[in-house]
Amino acid sequence: MLFRFEVRLQQQAMQWTARGLSLPESCRVPSFAALSGGPIFADVRIAWDVDGIGFQLLVNGKRQLPWCRDTRLDESDGLHLWMDTRNSPNIHRATQHCHRFLWLPAGGGPKRERPVAALVPINRARTNPKPIRPEILKIHALPRHDGYELSGFIPAEAMTGFDPKDQSQIGFYYLVADRELGNQALTLSTDFPVAEDPSLWAEAALISK
Repeated sequence: MLFRFEVRLQQQAMQWTARGLSLPESCRVPSFAALSGGPIFADVRIAWDVDGIGFQLLVNGKRQLPWCRDTRLDESDGLHLWMDTRNSPNIHRATQHCHRFLWLPAGGGPKRERPVAALVPINRARTNPKPIRPEILKIHALPRHDGYELSGFIPAEAMTGFDPKDQSQIGFYYLVADRELGNQALTLSTDFPVAEDPSLWAEAALISK
């Protein structure tokens, strides 16, 4: 890597409601993959607070329903988030501080209409983060005529080593996967092993108010 990208995540109070989270435009995270011609179809907003990390996602331009299966998470449409709470940019295999969260707008329940949130193992990891109860991940989804809205919240207790006071930078990467529209990535595309190599992730600075 000749250089590394850094994004700024703003501190925001996480006011979870019946409609999930609503984050301001100042929390929007860009897609640097657009510099190499990657698709842009999603508005991704992510923020942090001492209580955890939250996001709001809006996907536009779809003509088909999202393809989601809680039994086939890796192949489903939705938001994939990778975070290293200790920001170790030179490691090639994940540690207990590296997390991968998947957020699907549907795919759960008997009729596959319920949204799904999960912490999933990272391939080739040296060690894994502490296990969590899936129900502590908050998620809300709303279908739209040309896409969907999705928001979620990861409490601090679900992220091994999360300590914004002492560690104000984290390793960070996102991917909005969509079988119809393609993959909108933060930086490198999935042509690279971004799903398992933390050295290919970007960095996120946790900016305090």
